[in-house]
Amino acid sequence: MRVLFLGDIVGRAARNEVIEQLPGLRDELSLDFVVVNCENAAGGFGITPKICEALFAAGADVLTTGNHVWDKEEIIDYIGDEGRLLRPLNMIEGTPGNGMVQIKNSAGLRLVAVNIMTNLFMASNDPAFVALNDALVRNKLVRDAEFILVDVHGEATSEKMALGHYADGRASLVVGTHTHVPTADLRILPRGTAYQTDAGMCGDYDSVIGMEKQAAVDRFLGGGNTRLSVALGPVTLAGVIVETNNAGLATAVYPLRRGGVLSAT
Repeated sequence: MRVLFLGDIVGRAARNEVIEQLPGLRDELSLDFVVVNCENAAGGFGITPKICEALFAAGADVLTTGNHVWDKEEIIDYIGDEGRLLRPLNMIEGTPGNGMVQIKNSAGLRLVAVNIMTNLFMASNDPAFVALNDALVRNKLVRDAEFILVDVHGEATSEKMALGHYADGRASLVVGTHTHVPTADLRILPRGTAYQTDAGMCGDYDSVIGMEKQAAVDRFLGGGNTRLSVALGPVTLAGVIVETNNAGLATAVYPLRRGGVLSAT
């Protein structure tokens, strides 16, 4: 199998670029599934039902999110009805929506996507390791899915790495989101799980994590009331492509970077 994961979409230009390029990427890369983190797709903060529908129509099979999932109020009712839009699994009990989904493509292949939020330096959630273990006990490679993908949304690289090793051999891909900068540690872990601490973002990298750079600098200089807005320069699509064997474990993993100011892959 071959699966593409795209990191956090930041703003309108980035989501339009993803929507425009996704059909071609599916064909060019012979993709069985595409999973996209969309939590910053609506003006840099949150996601709307209309944007979700456009991403699904373009070829996204599952949409993951993170701490900004509730920034647009209209998503609350939608997420309860649309199982392919995930919020972090370990949000407190009673939170709308789901943190995990199994889907099947036209060839009968199954993908399980799990969305986890870390605990260090993030809003209060249930323990990430407990939630991830529960998900991987309930969903096993081969038995329940040909591919298991885990989006680990969080700040601390150490916590993301620990979750990656914790899932090694039980997931096809563990990939981090939230910090919007692609890390250089893309690899296959000893038991066969593909791993990257952060996939990066789909957005303008001549910025501060997707936001207009001068406003962000001003905030660090003490301008706490400075309004952040999405940077409007050329967009880079950033993500990771994973190939797996019949056991659902990774045999190859590649970075995807296209457009904008980053070096292309």
